[in-house]
Amino acid sequence: MRTFDLTPLHRSTVGFDRLFSLLDQVNSVDTSATYPPYNIERTGENAYRITVAVAGFTENDLSIEVKENGLSIRGDRKAETSGTSGEVLYQGIAARAFERRFQLADHVEVRGASLANGLLHVDLVREIPEAMKPRTIPIAAGTSAPRSIEAKTGEAKAA
Repeated sequence: MRTFDLTPLHRSTVGFDRLFSLLDQVNSVDTSATYPPYNIERTGENAYRITVAVAGFTENDLSIEVKENGLSIRGDRKAETSGTSGEVLYQGIAARAFERRFQLADHVEVRGASLANGLLHVDLVREIPEAMKPRTIPIAAGTSAPRSIEAKTGEAKAA
């Protein structure tokens, strides 16, 4: 329903291409894609965790990929070759393939992932480089008076 025309901003700005592409992505989000459900939580000042509900998937069925500033989680469940010859009367546990993408901010790194009780946990940390951290510049207290240039003494003036 909401559409924004960013064309005037493209003409008058330089270096904001990534921001505009993010705004375009937000504008075109498919709200029907709700599988699998997930949570994003802050676990510390610069630490985050994405938890994805992946019931029925094993470590071999899941893949996590980080490329540039994007995190992609894919699940593709392999066909079961169980020895039971029973007939499934109702299948409520989804076993379909999925791909969930997350846009990561600058300087956010994936630290690790774990799978427990049908939940995939992906731990993220934002590490700002030392060069970009704010720093305090010490101010030297000047107790001496400014130096002045003096003429050499002992020279005789010519008259």
